[in-house]
Amino acid sequence: MSMLVGTTRAGLAAAAAIALAVGVTSGTALADGWHGGSFKDAPVESRKLELSATLTGTSDYVWRGFSQNWENPAAQGSVDLSYGIFYAGIWGSNVDFGPGSDANAELNYYAGLKPVWGPVTFDFGAIYYHYPSANDAGAELDFVELKAGYSMESPWIKGLTSGTTLYWTPDYSGELGSVFTLESAASYALPKVGIFQPAISGVWGTSYGDRKDGFVFGTNDKDRYSYWSAGLELAVEKFTFDFRYWDSDVRGGADGLADERFVFTTTVSLP
Repeated sequence: MSMLVGTTRAGLAAAAAIALAVGVTSGTALADGWHGGSFKDAPVESRKLELSATLTGTSDYVWRGFSQNWENPAAQGSVDLSYGIFYAGIWGSNVDFGPGSDANAELNYYAGLKPVWGPVTFDFGAIYYHYPSANDAGAELDFVELKAGYSMESPWIKGLTSGTTLYWTPDYSGELGSVFTLESAASYALPKVGIFQPAISGVWGTSYGDRKDGFVFGTNDKDRYSYWSAGLELAVEKFTFDFRYWDSDVRGGADGLADERFVFTTTVSLP
């Protein structure tokens, strides 16, 4: 999940969750397991070593409200390993932060634990965001983020799954200091239509930083900003098609990369 630029790539860095469920479905990359889609692939307790992978094509790589590829299409992929409640993986995408940045790729390395308690699945992990081609002469783009969250199926509404995750980094991308991000998501499975299994899902998140460290986005005049998305997913066999609307309260600056937009994403799960 990458970060964005602000007024300049160094001074307003990327507003940048990873697969909270191993099967990302939205047009935001899911590095730790949830890229903005649903929780339909909730982890199952087992002592079996499992390996999986995904290949994704998206009309725009959006992460936490910001386009990470200058509003252009992106190709993405992931490889995940799980054993019992432990998981680890790597996720990658091409990126473009615009003039002044030579970063053209993002790699996310992540690992964590997903213990289950009754209907609730917890997720405790760490993510390392790496930009191998970036020249960090101005500001360091790489950063580490810790997360703690949960997801659960509703006991009252069949097909409804929701969850919340807290992310924290001691030094955000672009050296913007300590940043917290609180993100909530929900997904509702609709009745099957022919060969398709549809679902609607949404995300709301807010990132909190410190203006004194440069955490300022657009004309918010605040040391925080919020983002949200809503979309329709159509799953058929190993394919998932995601149609999603993104927006944020960032207005002005950031080259319009956090403005409202529609994103189409196709993901295939392997094997």
